[in-house]
Amino acid sequence: MMQRVYEPGSLLEAQMLLGMLESEGIVAHLAGRDLVGGMGELPAMGLLGVLVDNDQADYARQLIGEYNAALPMPGDEPDSVPGVLLC
Repeated sequence: MMQRVYEPGSLLEAQMLLGMLESEGIVAHLAGRDLVGGMGELPAMGLLGVLVDNDQADYARQLIGEYNAALPMPGDEPDSVPGVLLC
């Protein structure tokens, strides 16, 4: 059985998180990917969901939490927007 562990705000964020989870050995799926095309540039607002197996859900949530809390390394942020990490 799979569990929804995160609702990304965009398809780009979802793809980045799926890649990160996969690199940590977690098989993740993206629900709602096909629905986003009809929305155009509007926010996904709950349409997207990152799904993982129940036994990997806690670890996936921990990794996503760490990813969202990450700060740029000193000197890596652009001069025009200090404190912002651009990927």
